[in-house]
Amino acid sequence: MSKKTNLSVVIPAYNEIKNLGRGVLRDVYKYLSAQKYSWEIVLVDDGSSDGTLKVLRDFAKKNKNVRVLKNMHAGKAEAVISGILASKGEVALFSDMDQATPINQIDKLLPKFNEGYDLAIGSRVGRKGSPFSRKVMAYGFMLLRTLVLRLPYKDTQCGFKAFKKSAAEKIFSRMKVFRKGQIAKGSSVKAGFDLEILYIARKLDLKVAEVKVEWRNAGERGGSGVSPLKDSWEGFRDLMRVRLNAFLGKYNVA
Repeated sequence: MSKKTNLSVVIPAYNEIKNLGRGVLRDVYKYLSAQKYSWEIVLVDDGSSDGTLKVLRDFAKKNKNVRVLKNMHAGKAEAVISGILASKGEVALFSDMDQATPINQIDKLLPKFNEGYDLAIGSRVGRKGSPFSRKVMAYGFMLLRTLVLRLPYKDTQCGFKAFKKSAAEKIFSRMKVFRKGQIAKGSSVKAGFDLEILYIARKLDLKVAEVKVEWRNAGERGGSGVSPLKDSWEGFRDLMRVRLNAFLGKYNVA
């Protein structure tokens, strides 16, 4: 790897044997290997209990520009934060292991940094293939976060977001709801993580580009992992936690 790394791809992993068996990492590696810019892959194991860590380490041993970080189980937020803070790229992307948004969609995000943006976030506009109930929930959540947090984005929850490294450091150092040292149960994928990122970015006056990206419904990949009622409640709870911290001035920029 050259001394200067253009892109870091951070992928959190918690009990991902099924997705790993589909060859998702092979696909990511193949795509990046064809690019002219320098890159690295940072795989962050979130305390998996199903053999995921061994698979990740074996993959890193066989392929250059791949690193593995081992975390105690603390949830996706800490896995992403630790991976991005440990990354070497000028731009850092976090992407879900299931590759619901394929890695090739980074082609749509990277040009935004040359246009002066600090963040580029994927947007699953339309959510083709998603059940009607999920679309209704997504629309309701969009209205709620617009009213409560004044976030002007159509999709805050897509697991495909890229940051200038300097912007990521500013945001993550100010997070209150999702930060290092937390204890998690289960997969711990929280809607509030993305909300807090984007709220702090807005408070810092960082430029955020929302870009349409391809997205495949979980059902097309052989699984869901979604609990509508639980996810809706946790999303609302986390949204209000961010709003409370904002009311208390905890995100104020000096």
